Amino acid sequence: MIRAELVAIGASLGGLKALATVLRGLPGGLPIPIVMVQHRAAAVDGALVELLQQMTVLRVVEADDKAPLEPGTLYVAPPDYHLLVEGRGSLALSTDGPVRSARPSIDVLFETAADAYGGALVGVLLTGASADGAAGLARIKARGGRAIVQDPETAECATMPSAGIAAAAIDYVLPLERIGEHLLAMVEGTRV
Repeated sequence: MIRAELVAIGASLGGLKALATVLRGLPGGLPIPIVMVQHRAAAVDGALVELLQQMTVLRVVEADDKAPLEPGTLYVAPPDYHLLVEGRGSLALSTDGPVRSARPSIDVLFETAADAYGGALVGVLLTGASADGAAGLARIKARGGRAIVQDPETAECATMPSAGIAAAAIDYVLPLERIGEHLLAMVEGTRV
């Protein structure tokens, strides 16, 4: 099994609390980057980045178009932009139409990350009220990557994790409190 080189996370309703729990388990010296979509209104400013920075020792930034990916950094999709992974090591932003009524779309992030990183990608789908992310998880699995889904019973809204489980052969369905430690083990190569 290939060691993880990128983690992509998707969340929606209840995502901020879920992200806080996951991020707490990750060290600041994480040797890979994390890219993330949290559904939010287009008018929301950079408050999400500030809130997340208070929850983690990772460096948290709003993603910029053509920005290179750096280890130990959490890249957050800006409001009203799709976040894409372009090849290995860089990001792109898009104002293409909403996907599953969302921009940013978790599916867009997961699918482009899967195409770029293949088996070196870990996708994580957390709580949410839509099926966004389910098709993206299927692409991650088709490209040889691994998928973690929050146990729907521990989700504030079970719709999104349930859709992910129905769409793909998920590697791990975990209670929220165990996702961070699993991610770290996958990055360190001590768990497949």
